[in-house]
Amino acid sequence: MPQTTSYIKCSNYYKPPTPNKMSHIQGLSIVLLVVIVVATHFTVGKTLEYPNPIHHLRPHPGSGGHRIHNVNCLSWRFAIEANNIQTWKTVPKKCEDYVGHYMLGAQYKEDCSIVANAAISYVKGLNISKGKDIWVFDIDETSLSNLPYHARPSVGFGALPYNETGFNKWQEQASAPAIQSVLNLYNTLIQIGVKVVFLSGSSDVFREPKSRNMINIGYHTWFKMILKQPNETHMKSVEYKSMHRAMLENLGYQIIGNIGDQWSDLLGSNPGLRTFKLPDPMYYIA
Repeated sequence: MPQTTSYIKCSNYYKPPTPNKMSHIQGLSIVLLVVIVVATHFTVGKTLEYPNPIHHLRPHPGSGGHRIHNVNCLSWRFAIEANNIQTWKTVPKKCEDYVGHYMLGAQYKEDCSIVANAAISYVKGLNISKGKDIWVFDIDETSLSNLPYHARPSVGFGALPYNETGFNKWQEQASAPAIQSVLNLYNTLIQIGVKVVFLSGSSDVFREPKSRNMINIGYHTWFKMILKQPNETHMKSVEYKSMHRAMLENLGYQIIGNIGDQWSDLLGSNPGLRTFKLPDPMYYIA
């Protein structure tokens, strides 16, 4: 008996595309492939150009979490902040971008905030004797930030030698922003009746622009602003600041707190009942 083959007619079954449709599909595929290749090229190009962008002030790559050959910059920063490495002159050149990434990123702000908030918690727990309690503030990299200056390629976040002329011109501009968390501490102290003393190693020559800068960013009043006089320029920071703190206490005032970015702000005689150290991996002052 001969075999028969049954065919089922169903319009829903797959039908191979006609030659014209095949050409159209192939054309779309080629266009899509070109778009993907071009997009990938520009994406990779940008990634290679700035793999770890820092900040609009410093459009260079930062080290981020990447290790820099022969230098562990995180360990270096820890050592200098703990004062285990002293009298260093400049930031290691290989750590310039790492320091920039830190200073202009969120971590630096958070580190300053935790220090300032600890100071606020501390002072709120004290019994303030209005009129005799004072708090000593450093100015540069404590009350205000010179980051717009330090981020310049000619400064390199401290990786290049200190340029006194350049920094003096920057000070004259009186345009440094506040470190907001320290300004919050200042406002807390003013509200509860603590006298504020600004004690800085800056020359008294810059008193006018320094005062104007401080007022413009929110430090509207203070008990004293002590700047270096011509006959004090030879003094090391520890000696100079110790002398002025002793003079304040000899007048009957009590230093209940002292905040600064340098160890020389906090060491020596008459440092105060509590000291608070802010981070600063850009320079060292003995």
